[in-house]
Amino acid sequence: MSSIRIPPEDIIAAQSATLTTSSMLYAPKIIYIDELGKNDIECSIHTLPKPLKREFDHVFGNTYLMGQKQGDVPMEGMQLLAIPTNQRSREDLVKIGDHIEFEKDRLLNVFMQFGASLCEKLRSYGFWADYIDPCSGLPMLTRHCNKVYSEVDGMEVLLGYRAYNAGFCKILLHPKWGSAVYPATIFAFAPSNLVQKILEEYRPAAL
Repeated sequence: MSSIRIPPEDIIAAQSATLTTSSMLYAPKIIYIDELGKNDIECSIHTLPKPLKREFDHVFGNTYLMGQKQGDVPMEGMQLLAIPTNQRSREDLVKIGDHIEFEKDRLLNVFMQFGASLCEKLRSYGFWADYIDPCSGLPMLTRHCNKVYSEVDGMEVLLGYRAYNAGFCKILLHPKWGSAVYPATIFAFAPSNLVQKILEEYRPAAL
């Protein structure tokens, strides 16, 4: 199997992608997820547009309404939120080879660490939160879910990022990093200001 070649016109279109969408509550920012500043991740906060809400319901149903206390927050203060994340990879992920697989494993571990940490913090306040396993497309914390979430479709809807169709495979194109990007998503049913507060506790990465 050979590497996928992305046409130049698709790369140019990706670079001009809309960086602000109607669902965006907190614009994409790059933060360090560890104290040593070795691993960083781009993340933002969004409400769920109708197409993504349908996808969310397909995967989770109404499980986000059950099993978690909402504390003293009235229902009107609660929002169903998506926290899309993207990591800049050290390799172009459309290529193939052992070094590419090693890089994918590294990126997966970074996201799993961040996703688990963020969800744990939100759940400690009594709010529902879950994150998607980028390998399977299945939720990590909600049991008995067997529907797959599409990361690439989600990034297109939430962030306006472009994708390239390569046969049966859709490749996300980041406006700055091209196909050297690793997408993964966290969901929460919580006040958006709390999610923003938690994200702002992480150290911002130097641009």
